[in-house]
Amino acid sequence: MTKVAFVCIHNSCRSIMAEGWAKHLGQDIIDAYSAGTEVYPGPKPMALEVMEDAGVDMSHASSKLLDTLPEDLDILITMGCGVECPYVPCNHREDWGLDDPSGGPKEGFEQTRDIIKDKVIDLLARIKAGNL
Repeated sequence: MTKVAFVCIHNSCRSIMAEGWAKHLGQDIIDAYSAGTEVYPGPKPMALEVMEDAGVDMSHASSKLLDTLPEDLDILITMGCGVECPYVPCNHREDWGLDDPSGGPKEGFEQTRDIIKDKVIDLLARIKAGNL
C-alpha cells in the first residue's frame, strides 16, 4: 500500500476532504492521512457536510498536526495554502493549488469537494500505472 498524506495549514477543510476521498476511493491502493502545520480545533462543519452529502464517511476526520504522520510516507500532497511544510521525508511531493472555500457559501465547498475528487481519482490512476 502506498502511504499518502494531504497537508494544509489547519487540516480543517481541503486536506480533510482529500483524505476522505482517498479513503473512500482508494482503500485498496493507498493508506491516506492528513495533517496541518498549525493547531486548529477541528474540521469545518461545512467541509464534513458536503462530503457526507456525496456519500463519503467522514467519521475519521479530525484536525491533526504533521507529527501524527507516519515516518515512511510515499507521497506528500499540499493543498495550495501557501504553506511551507517543514521537511517531511517522502518519495514524491506535489502541490494541488486549491483555493480555500472557508467562510464562503456551501456551493464553494461543493466545488472544492468535486475538484479534490477529480484530483484524487487522477492520483490513484497514476499510482496504479506506476507513474509515481
